[in-house]
Amino acid sequence: MFPIIPANSVTAPSGNDEGIFSFGSPTAVTNLVSNAGVVASDVTQVGTARAQLGACEYGGDKGIFSFGTSDATNLVSNVGVVASDVTQVGSSRSGLAACSYGGNKGIFGFGHISPDNQSMTNLVSNAGVVATDVTGVGTARAQLAACEYDGDKGIFGFGNDGSVCDITNLVSNAGVVASDVTGVGTARKEPAACSYGYDKGIFGYGASPTKVTTTNLVSNAGVVASDVTGVGTGRNSLAATQYGLDKGIFGFGTAPGPTKVSMTNLVSNVGVVASDVTGVGTGRADLAACSFN
Repeated sequence: MFPIIPANSVTAPSGNDEGIFSFGSPTAVTNLVSNAGVVASDVTQVGTARAQLGACEYGGDKGIFSFGTSDATNLVSNVGVVASDVTQVGSSRSGLAACSYGGNKGIFGFGHISPDNQSMTNLVSNAGVVATDVTGVGTARAQLAACEYDGDKGIFGFGNDGSVCDITNLVSNAGVVASDVTGVGTARKEPAACSYGYDKGIFGYGASPTKVTTTNLVSNAGVVASDVTGVGTGRNSLAATQYGLDKGIFGFGTAPGPTKVSMTNLVSNVGVVASDVTGVGTGRADLAACSFN
């Protein structure tokens, strides 16, 4: 007899059980995140040290780091092993963002090529192959963030288009980026974002221009909610990833001082951000993170 699936039920994805923080400044190291949200000690980084890069899941259970301050791509296996450099495809740029879409693919978007911000994108196949540049849609900007929502779609949000902004752009399940949506929430640059609750997302932290703890939830229809008073230490240039299938974690970044930190903040499966957890690993900024397994 077939099981009865309630209407409007959310089916858990097969991946997103563990996470990985990697690269960044000033040290090239990796830190794995368990399915309980525990960050592991530093692992010596494989690949070219760089910062201001992007990362996302692909293939349902693997990850990819690419672009940034040096031309390279590094794939992440479904057990969290970072592979050696692969020659980067697409225009070299920094300050971009990335997210998964379509259930098993990814997209890198926006960024900066001196002296101009960009809106171009590069799709990632379910085998981790990065495609050539696609002409951008939306306001060119850098220092933004992106995450998955609704299980197979994505959203780019916030950033620096010459000043801090709160613009968002939705990504369809075919990897098509939509036009600008007028932003909701505090305009800021250098936030982080990840999915949670199987089908929702969250943007958090950043500089506005002062460092903030503000968060904005993203519904399973891609609607960004108003500001939520932040929890933890305000910081920017941090990263975030999903873990445990339906939870998230913000980690690292630049706190007031400025001080590069390794502290983390867990996100529950209903989008509640927890207080600071004492950091594990080397404090750094301008890193990236994604889920795997």
